[in-house]
Amino acid sequence: MKLAPTRAAIALLAISGLALAGCASGSRGGDTAAKDDANASAGLLQTTPAATGLAEKVTWNSTYGELASLDPVKAFNYPENTIVANLCESLFQMQPDFSVQPNLATGADTTDGTDWKLGIRDDVTFWDGSPMTVEDVMFSLNRHIDPAEGSYWGGGVVANIKSIEKTGDSEVTISLNTPDYTFPSSLSTIIGVVAQEEQREAAGENYGNPDTGVMCTGPLQFTPGNWKQGQSITLDRFDGYWNEDRQAKSKQVEIGFVVDPTAIANGLSTGEIQGSYDVPLPALGQLGSSSTGTLFAGQGMQDMAIISTGEGLFGDPAVRRALTRATDRQAIADTVYEGTGTVSRSVVPQSAWDAIDGVAELRDEKLPDLSFDIEAAKQELEAADVDLSKPIKIAYPSERSFYADILNEMANGAKELGITLEPTGVPSAQFGAFFSDPEARKGFDGFVTTNYLSAPDPLLHLISVAKTGSDQNYANFSDPKVDAALDAAIGESDAQKRAELTVEAEALIMAAQPWVPVNDLAVRMYMDNAITGAPASFVYLYYPWAADLGAAE
Repeated sequence: MKLAPTRAAIALLAISGLALAGCASGSRGGDTAAKDDANASAGLLQTTPAATGLAEKVTWNSTYGELASLDPVKAFNYPENTIVANLCESLFQMQPDFSVQPNLATGADTTDGTDWKLGIRDDVTFWDGSPMTVEDVMFSLNRHIDPAEGSYWGGGVVANIKSIEKTGDSEVTISLNTPDYTFPSSLSTIIGVVAQEEQREAAGENYGNPDTGVMCTGPLQFTPGNWKQGQSITLDRFDGYWNEDRQAKSKQVEIGFVVDPTAIANGLSTGEIQGSYDVPLPALGQLGSSSTGTLFAGQGMQDMAIISTGEGLFGDPAVRRALTRATDRQAIADTVYEGTGTVSRSVVPQSAWDAIDGVAELRDEKLPDLSFDIEAAKQELEAADVDLSKPIKIAYPSERSFYADILNEMANGAKELGITLEPTGVPSAQFGAFFSDPEARKGFDGFVTTNYLSAPDPLLHLISVAKTGSDQNYANFSDPKVDAALDAAIGESDAQKRAELTVEAEALIMAAQPWVPVNDLAVRMYMDNAITGAPASFVYLYYPWAADLGAAE
């Protein structure tokens, strides 16, 4: 099936053998209507052909390496989320088409966006056969609020929770400090995950480790002893899973922790590893022409951007705007990402917007022009109020050489403007602190990120990036007009009006660019010909993707 091009044209055909076409569209659910395939993120996939049989064992790989813990509240990165998503379920569940549907909850009702009544299923059991209770739900939600638990999700949405109360045999009421009509979307992330209270209390400080694990309700289960540290973790099919229509299609899924790109490419091409998300860029050429499997390109919610620290030249919005327009971001998409990237028009990846009807023309009208144009960039720079003779120092993890390539392209654009950009490699062990420790960022004007939306709602990401005091507002960016626009959007009950208000806020944010957007990224997934079924879109951090994996014949 050949898909028609959309506004956001892509260059994915640059890789021979990269699978694009498919009939995988669906309704966003709830507030918005479905879009046909021809309008869905330029033909990127959402799913792959369904499994036709039960597989005995599937071998997969975690490209970003070994997880640190199975504890859901500590799942805030690729290695942890990719595995926990198959074990521990949330109250609502993100689907491959980026819709959000009730899961362990039967639904959510509110009259004011502040008090949310959630119905809780009464037919769900944990892996040990005990029933999931309302008390387990309340305990799991409260873990994010309890400082002693050290939840990595403790800010943002969680900080807005005022109280959690049992208001019926199968009902919980969550009261918020301020209205949030996107709240069910947040409950499709780790915030809404339910784990057994009894096992958590019994495990104590050993909770989530290889010897103790967790006790959850998902279609795949963890058995202590099945995590071989430094090698792999094996998940077993849970035959008592409550949702018979969504039972796992494999008896076992073993997920390895290989991080070397060459070893990953060789393992996938020989069939030693049967599948992987986040296929390393150096492996694309080899795997794109493989006869033993298929390299899929899926709808993504990831983007690559440069985050301002608020310091130096890069702390000036005019400089950031100028650098965006002076950087050949299409060249980065074509060469660095080998066609699996597209030029960003916002800090919100296009796929998240493509799932929402009725705003495309408004975004075309309101969002600023970020196209590659040196003369326009020079005009932007005229508004700068900083000393342009000083260099712009941008940090990147030195082990990831492709970031240096991206920054060198940006440095070329800076040179055209008469300013200097200095890419500065920092060891990964130190670079991680840039996202949590202001001291680590001192002396740098900006740093790179490959970021992603935690929930499929553009508004939540915009709040995280640009609202005063938000969790990913590393530049301490603050604009009363932006804050007011974001507050108006999240407090709007009508879905269409909320989407329009979100666009208004997005336009204000993109005029300031606290993050300089570079490329939206497609999901790069490979599967051996013997297996099929894994979702191709960017849901594998919160959706039980491994349960869909099964035999291809």
